[in-house]
Amino acid sequence: MTAAKGFFDARDFLLRHRTDYDRAYREFKWPALGEFNWALDYFDVIARDNHNPALWIVDDPSGDGLRLSYAQMSERSSRMANYLRGVGVGRGDRLLLMLPNRVELWDVMLAAMKLGAIVLPATTQLSADDVRDRVQIGGAKFVVVDSAELSKFDALDTPLTRISVGAPRDGWRDLAAAYEASPHFTPQGVTLATDPLLLYFTSGTTSKPKLVEHTHQSYPVGHLSTMYWIGLQPNDIHWNISSPGWAKHAWSCFFAPWNAQACVFVFNFPRFVPKDTLNVLVRFNVTTLCAPPTVWRMLVQEHLTDYPVKLREIVGAGEPLNPEIIERVKHAWGITIRDGFGQTETTCQIGNSPGQPVVAGSMGRPLPGYRIELIDADDQPVGEGEIALPLNGARPLGLMTGYANNADATAQAMRNGFYRTSDVALRRDDGYYVYVGRVDDVFKSSDYRLSPFELESVLIEHEAIGEAAVVPSADALRLSVPKAFVTVRQGYEAGPELARAVFAFSREKLAPYKRIRRLQFSDLPKTISGKIRRVELRRREMEREAEPARLPDEYWEEDFPDLR
Repeated sequence: MTAAKGFFDARDFLLRHRTDYDRAYREFKWPALGEFNWALDYFDVIARDNHNPALWIVDDPSGDGLRLSYAQMSERSSRMANYLRGVGVGRGDRLLLMLPNRVELWDVMLAAMKLGAIVLPATTQLSADDVRDRVQIGGAKFVVVDSAELSKFDALDTPLTRISVGAPRDGWRDLAAAYEASPHFTPQGVTLATDPLLLYFTSGTTSKPKLVEHTHQSYPVGHLSTMYWIGLQPNDIHWNISSPGWAKHAWSCFFAPWNAQACVFVFNFPRFVPKDTLNVLVRFNVTTLCAPPTVWRMLVQEHLTDYPVKLREIVGAGEPLNPEIIERVKHAWGITIRDGFGQTETTCQIGNSPGQPVVAGSMGRPLPGYRIELIDADDQPVGEGEIALPLNGARPLGLMTGYANNADATAQAMRNGFYRTSDVALRRDDGYYVYVGRVDDVFKSSDYRLSPFELESVLIEHEAIGEAAVVPSADALRLSVPKAFVTVRQGYEAGPELARAVFAFSREKLAPYKRIRRLQFSDLPKTISGKIRRVELRRREMEREAEPARLPDEYWEEDFPDLR
C-alpha cells in the first residue's frame, strides 16, 4: 500500500493548496509508484461505504437521471471485471471500447483496469473503415460496442470476441449478463504502475492519427495536474462537455473528478442546443464546467445573465480560448474562464489555476509536476518557440510512454532529451505563456512570423463571425498573405458587404503586417473530435489553380479600393 499512500499524499497536497500556486508548483512531487492499480488501490478504497454520488447521467432534462454512488460503481465494476474475465479478457489483452455516454462505459473502464487489460477508446462517430483501421492497428481482441454501431463491424474478418451493449444481436454477447456476475473481485497477479492501460488515437489535425500509449500511472495519476487546473474539490458536480472516445473524456469525465472525489455529471443531448445546456447547468446545480471553445462560442450568443448558474470554476480546453469569449462570460456571470493546455500525449501541462490572476490571452503557467521549455530548431532555449518537456531529470508522470507500434514517431517526438509538443508559445516576463499555434500552422508573410490563432481571435470579435481559420495564401510580393476562412453567425448574410466590413474591422484592429488580406465564407473542415483542420485549408490554398482568380464566396482586400 506504499504506492497508494504516495498517491493519496500527492492528491491531498494539491487539494490543500488549490489556490496557492507558488507553493503547489514549488513543493509538489509525483509519487514514486511500483505496484499500483488505480481502480483497485484508489477507487475501491475511497468507494468503501461511500454513498456520495460518483456518476450522474441525465438523458431527459425534466427528469432526475441515473445517479450512482462510489460504492455502487465499485460493485458494478467488480461484477463487470468478473464477467469480462469469464469471456477471456486477461492481463495485457486489448479491448476496443465504443460506447456513448452510458453507464457501461465507466463500468468497463474500471473493470478493464482491475483486470490489467488495455483499453482502446473509440468514438461512435467512426466510419466502418475507421473501425477496421483501429481494430487492426490497435490489435484489439475484444470489442464492447453500443448496439446502434454494430453494423460498422460486419465487414471485419478479424477474430474478435464481440460484446454488445443495448439491444441483443446474433453473433454478439450481451453485456447485460455482466451484472449477474459476482460482486467480489480478486485480481490475478499484480499491476505495475508502468504497465500499459490506454491506447488513444490522436485527433489528426496536422497528420495521420497515431496511437498514444498511456500506463496505470501516466493518466490515472498524471491527471492530478488536471484536477489542480480545474480546481476540483470533493463533492463537486463536474460537467465536462466532451464525447467519449477522445482523451479529453478521460481527462475530466473520469480521472480528474474522481481523483478529487467529485461527481461526474453527463447530460446526453440529441443535438447541442445552447439554451438547453444553460438550463441544465441551473437545474442540476453544476459547480464546475469544462467545455471546448466551440461550445463557449455558441453559449455566449445567448443572454447568459438570464441563467443563475451555481458555477464556481469554469475552464476551456481542446483548443485555445479567444479573449473575446472569456470577457463576455465574465461580464455575464462574474466568473473567468480559465484556459489550459495539454494533449492526448500528456495530461494538463500549462493552465490558469484557481485563485491566480488570469492574463488575457494567456493559457497560464506550468502546472505542478511539469517543467516547460521553449526551444528553437537547434534545441536552444528561446522566448518564443516550441513547447517542450525536458526528459532529463524529473520526467513528468503524465507523459505517454510513446507511440505504440511506431518507434520512428516516438524517436522524432522525444529526440535530444525533450518531448516536443509541436505547439508554439511565447513566454511573457511574468512567467505566463501565450499560445501562438501549431508548428505547422505558423507562417511568414513579408518576413514576419504570423500566428493564425492571434488573427482568428481578433476576427471572432466581429459580431457576424462565428468561427475563423487563418492560413497562408500565396502572394507574388509578400510570399504569402493571411487568408481567413470564416463561418457567419445566424442573422448575418455572407457577401461583398460583409466582406468589406470584415476587412475594415481587420484594418482597425490589426497592425498592417498582420491584416487579413483575403477572405472566404466557407464551412470549416474539422476532425471528428471537433478541431479545425487548418492543414486541409492550407493544402487547398497551395494546390489552387491560377484561374479562376476568385473562388466562390472569396474576396480580396484589393476588391475594395475605398478601404485603401
